[in-house]
Amino acid sequence: MATGALTPPAEDVTESLLEFPDNFLLIDLCGEYDRNLTIIEDKLSVQILRRGNQLAVIGEDGPRQDAVEVLKSLYSRLEAGRSLEPGDIDRELRMGPETVRGPARDGDQIELFKGDASIARVEIKTRKKLIEPRTDAQKAYVKSLFDNELAFGIGPAGTGKTYLAVAVGVNMLISGHVDKIILSRPAVEAGEKLGYLPGDMKDKVDPYMQPLYDALNDFLPGKQAAKMIEEKVIEIAPLAFMRGRTLSNAFVVLDEAQNATTMQMKMFLTRLGEGSRMVITGDRTQIDLPRGVNSGLWDAERLLKNIPKISFNYFTSKDVVRHPLVAAIIEAYEKDETA
Repeated sequence: MATGALTPPAEDVTESLLEFPDNFLLIDLCGEYDRNLTIIEDKLSVQILRRGNQLAVIGEDGPRQDAVEVLKSLYSRLEAGRSLEPGDIDRELRMGPETVRGPARDGDQIELFKGDASIARVEIKTRKKLIEPRTDAQKAYVKSLFDNELAFGIGPAGTGKTYLAVAVGVNMLISGHVDKIILSRPAVEAGEKLGYLPGDMKDKVDPYMQPLYDALNDFLPGKQAAKMIEEKVIEIAPLAFMRGRTLSNAFVVLDEAQNATTMQMKMFLTRLGEGSRMVITGDRTQIDLPRGVNSGLWDAERLLKNIPKISFNYFTSKDVVRHPLVAAIIEAYEKDETA
């Protein structure tokens, strides 16, 4: 525990003492009931003790120094006027300290990837909050979304593929780089037959699109999002509705692309118009197409991987940013498939 009694250290266990001048920021750093310190202790196998305005970090040299750097980086974040959430701690533990800027002001456009890309902090500004990648794979993925007109994000559930794509889309919309956002998914049932669904067309397809609404509502105030959807500045539609269109000056996301057929994928990719960017996300292990029907994601990856200005970013269970059990579940299934 962060405030418990300490047993005599072993010979290879040493102590680092950190002093923090602002007690109020130190309280935020520690978190309610020292929960932030407990997270760091558990992840790095160290012990952190509070002593007035000081923190003593006790452990073996490597983990102890890692914990010291994480604490310094998180405190710098607070000094810059930034908030500190469990996700921010997780990011520091996964990626290590990065350059911290002050809080963004309304109307500011975040300039990404300037200077040393290995230490520059990557931020995606939306109307409601700043989004920061929490793994190196996420960071590379976000950079690809800004650098390429067509980008693929492939990997298991919970790795932020769609979430980050929608965040980048909102950023580009509010900064004037695109005129609209189009979010699409194949309307494929996930292993069960739902039968007849009541209501009009929107009522029938909305259950399939709900994850996209959820992501969108994280980045835009509810009334603003609803108004943009009503005015067609933001469109959320099944993949089948894309046929015959040319999508110009738009940020286009195809989610759950593993459930698009080869013909659907070709149809969607050829919708790309002038001034648009397109992101394709999918998980090759969760294909819900009928037996014998090839996944368009597989074919697109095979056919397009060597074309310039088309990027492919891959995620693994190590990049899962949901509940820690999700990563363990994915790893268990992966081991079973390769056994």
